[in-house]
Amino acid sequence: MQKDLDHYKTLLGLIGFPLSHSFSKSYFQSKFEQNEILDHWYENFPLPKIQLFPALFKKHKNLIGINVTIPYKEQIIPYLDHLDEIADSIQAVNTIKREGERLVGFNTDVYGFEQSILPLLKSHHKRALILGTGGASKAVKYVLNSLGIEYQSISRNPTPGQIGYADLNQSILEFHPLIINTTPLGMHPNIQQFPDIPYTHISRHHLLYDLIYNPAVTAFLKLGKSRGAQIKNGHEMLILQAERA
Repeated sequence: MQKDLDHYKTLLGLIGFPLSHSFSKSYFQSKFEQNEILDHWYENFPLPKIQLFPALFKKHKNLIGINVTIPYKEQIIPYLDHLDEIADSIQAVNTIKREGERLVGFNTDVYGFEQSILPLLKSHHKRALILGTGGASKAVKYVLNSLGIEYQSISRNPTPGQIGYADLNQSILEFHPLIINTTPLGMHPNIQQFPDIPYTHISRHHLLYDLIYNPAVTAFLKLGKSRGAQIKNGHEMLILQAERA
């Protein structure tokens, strides 16, 4: 039996596709229950294509906010009326708020990533490799720029200013002691997958950060840890961005 979502005073939710990996619904529902906010509900809205988005807000007048995940953080922008300064700067949105008749886009990934990585950074973490070039990578780039950390983007299909995975070698990895995975490689259920980098050149001087949080230790992080690297998954970033949202 389908729940009557319009019964609630306030409806919030998540769009993306697929959404089986997401923690958002259980996280926010638990938050509402713990605080006895009984007139709020959080629902997953898996959209096979972004063109279905406008109908969602028209259907549910009590829908005041939406989180946005893969693959729509960039595709959602043409459907919004306004972006805040950070979202506009990086051209990626993970939070939408209904303000009257307007839909306003924000990016809380920036806050979550910055606050979670800051305590781990050491004086030699001055150069980074960013694996992937999607919407999540834009938040990472914004933070690294603000921290004065130089970076190089790695792409399966490199464009000018990027390099490909086949270009990675010992010299490049040793020169970049911070490596950040922004791709979905290794995410549940495909936990055997990992970015194709030469892990033999990873050392104890490296910090490997994976935006993935399920599983807690991805194959990418396992391979880094086996080489003595410091590792961090995306769970704390996820919590911080959710609280910010």
